[in-house]
Formats: sequence, structure tokens, C-alpha cells
Amino acid sequence: MSDSPLRVLAIAAAVGDAPTAVAIESVAGWGEALARLAGGESFDVIVVDAAAAPATPARIATVADRVALVVAVADPDSAAAADWLRHGADDVVARAELASPSGCTRLRFAALRRQREARRPAVHMFETTTGLPHRQQLVEQFSQLLALREREPAPMAVLAFRIEGLRPGGTAEAVDVDALRRKIAVRLRAGVRASDVVAAIDDDAFAVLLGSIVARGDGERVALKLVAALMAPYTVGAIERSVAVALGIAHYPSDGNDAERLLRRALSLAAAAPASLPDGPATTRDAAGRRRAAANDDR
Repeated sequence: MSDSPLRVLAIAAAVGDAPTAVAIESVAGWGEALARLAGGESFDVIVVDAAAAPATPARIATVADRVALVVAVADPDSAAAADWLRHGADDVVARAELASPSGCTRLRFAALRRQREARRPAVHMFETTTGLPHRQQLVEQFSQLLALREREPAPMAVLAFRIEGLRPGGTAEAVDVDALRRKIAVRLRAGVRASDVVAAIDDDAFAVLLGSIVARGDGERVALKLVAALMAPYTVGAIERSVAVALGIAHYPSDGNDAERLLRRALSLAAAAPASLPDGPATTRDAAGRRRAAANDDR
């Protein structure tokens, strides 16, 4: 890519002064952009102004499957910005920054990231048993959010859960362990927002990235809610089974500003923490709470 011009298609977006190595073509809306792609034209990046040309998830997916997608917004820390990332955008940039001379640099980085991901086998992105992202995918999404918040850090947290009873020789060996892990994944996803990221880290470890929290205590509250949900009994086949859970939490920015390091910290804390047992004094749940958690298994 460094030896050839970067081809950029801008949808109602103002991009900063482009060096000779960047060729920018502008269209008024999504319809014209999709028509040009359907006509066989090839671009390295599509950049869109979210306010001037909003899009449905279907349109985003159509573009994101082919080319790097960068979105210009007023506030990169907003919930709407996180929604663009969740639906497939490669980067979300402040509108003012995109229109500055550094805007083209952000576009080039997005295109390079997309090229690198395209060379990585898709099987490495998600775990087949649970359908959850792997560790590297979580780190990459976390890194993107950290880059967006570099100028104005906002609280985030990564939660790590070590599950006892999933490895051979554990308490769950008499049941279908893959089925039990899928139920654990369902409970984790049901307990967080759509914009948060749930990942499978190891056979007996999961992580949740809370991409937007108001204060440090929010991470603890969500984590304890998830621990309680995970420890409610599961029904696998005709067998009822419970697991024990150990928790680790790392906070941004107080615990660091590197995605891999923050995840390692959370996992280390979970590895060192004693696992809470079902019906323990700190995690006792009423019968209604158990039924609600069990009902989430089939979502």
C-alpha cells in the first residue's frame, strides 16, 4: 500500500488536506457509494460523516465486508460511536480531526489494519464452541477504544472470570463441557450491553470488556452481577450442575493504558483469587433470581 495511492471514497465527509499518496473521491450519500462498489470500483477506505449520512447495520455490513470503514462523529466517546464499531466500523474519528491534516493518516492506519486482518485466518477470530471472540480479538477491540480515548480518557474496565469445574477432572466432567461453556457464554452476553465485548480466553476463562462506565464502582457492580448469574445452577441434558467463579478486574486508566497489559492484570487477579462457591455467603441468590439466570441459558 505504501507504494500505491490510498483510494478513499468519502460519503458526505470532509477529509483533511491529502498528500499526493492519497486520492479522495466524494459522493453525497450511501446510495451512490454502494452503486460505485457494485459497479466494480475498488477503494482502500470508505469514510462517512455519521450525521450527514446515517446508515442501517445492513448498509454498514455491506461496506465493512469489502473495505476499511472510518466514521466521522462529533464525539468519539459517545454511545453512538461505540455502536458504529460494534456494527463493523474499523475506526471512529472526531469530525474535527478528520478535517485536519492528520485525517488522512487515520485513514491510512485503518486501511493497514484491515489488510492485516484480512491475512489472518477467520477461524482464529472466534471460538467455535461458544461463538465468542478469542483473546486477540478482544485485545484489538480494546486497543481501538483506547486509541479513541487517548486525548480524553474515560473509565473502562475489563473483567476476567476463572471458572472451576470445566477442565478434565473437575466437577463438570460428567456433563457435556462444551454445552456448559455455551451456557456460560449466553449468561455473560445476557448480562451486559450490546456494546460490551464478551470473549473466551481459555477453556476455563472468560473476559468482558466494559467499553463505557461512569465510575470505577460501575465495573465492580457489573462484575458481581455476572458472578451471581454464572453461579446459578445449569441444566445440561438431564444433569443439574453448578460452577465456582473467581473474579479479576482491571480499570482504565487507573491500572494502565495498554490493552494487553490490562487484560493480563485482570486474568492474573482472577487466577490468584479464591473461587466463590454457589450458595456462598457473598453470593446467595433467591429462587426467582436462579430461575431468571437459568432462563437465559436458551437465549
